[in-house]
Amino acid sequence: MFRTNLIGFVLAVSSTAFIGSSFIIKKKGLQRAVPYGSRASSGGYGYLQEPLWWIGMLTMSIGEFANFLAYTCAPAVLVTPLGVYSIIVSAILGNFFLKEKLQKLGILGCIMCVVGSTVIVLHAPGEQNINSVEELWELAIHPAVLLYIASAVAVVLVLVLYLEPRYGQTNIMVYIGVCSITGSITVMSIKAIGIAMKLTLVSYSNVSHFKCWVFVMVATSCIITQLNYLNKALDTFNTAVVIPIYYAMFTSLTIFASLIMYKDWTGESASNIVSILCGFITVLSGTMVLHGTREPDKLPSADYSALPQISWIVHANGEIWKQKDNDEECVAFIRQDHFK
Repeated sequence: MFRTNLIGFVLAVSSTAFIGSSFIIKKKGLQRAVPYGSRASSGGYGYLQEPLWWIGMLTMSIGEFANFLAYTCAPAVLVTPLGVYSIIVSAILGNFFLKEKLQKLGILGCIMCVVGSTVIVLHAPGEQNINSVEELWELAIHPAVLLYIASAVAVVLVLVLYLEPRYGQTNIMVYIGVCSITGSITVMSIKAIGIAMKLTLVSYSNVSHFKCWVFVMVATSCIITQLNYLNKALDTFNTAVVIPIYYAMFTSLTIFASLIMYKDWTGESASNIVSILCGFITVLSGTMVLHGTREPDKLPSADYSALPQISWIVHANGEIWKQKDNDEECVAFIRQDHFK
């Protein structure tokens, strides 16, 4: 058990270096893609013409593949919280390449994240034994899992169809909510695919099973949705805000979904469970400290020099209003009770 957890730990930490870097590369790509048309935050796809964005996608793909392998070796309650290292990587790189200054107190946040993740690793539960795709399918169609998936789909539809047109550009929780909810379902499906592939290597082929391809289709659709809304969030809001909130929501929902489907904590002692929760809270606290010490986006200063010079003449009786603009006169007659 410890050996497989260690392999999962190494793979998960390795993946965070690529994923953390990809956030910065894609952000730079989104910034450089503005001349190509509508921005991602406005529903445009001009960034697809920017090579730097594709480099970021390739980097993220490498990281996600390593993450996928980590999920096949270790439980989600171990692998998912280790994503905090991607926040540390993006914070350091963002300080240099995006000019998102990291304050000295942010170092404390990084240390808290490392300490919390270490506690989680030391007390992480072992993998449950699953011997066939049929067992995976039985876990997936459990009423509790179906209820979670139905609730997740309902919330995502409300966010996309109702809240996004109204609050998407001003409330970060709309985009991050879609990313986090679909991400939790992605992890459930990806882990099932990984287990099926692992079983194929040690016994007969499980990958060709129809039920395995159901997991593939669910994972693919969720990943596409997740990436689309993550691009919108990165293009609209500061990376220093997006990544910590996304991490906190995604990790919490993923651990909750994994507990429902894979029952990772079955047979674990109360002390182990409490230790893992304490480690997770420490990681979340470090994430918030790291986020709180980052500088927000600077609002562009308004340039009023290009605006026309306007002069107003209002007679005492309130009847005549005259505007002078570039030596042109415009006279308007106003009713006496206009300002009443």
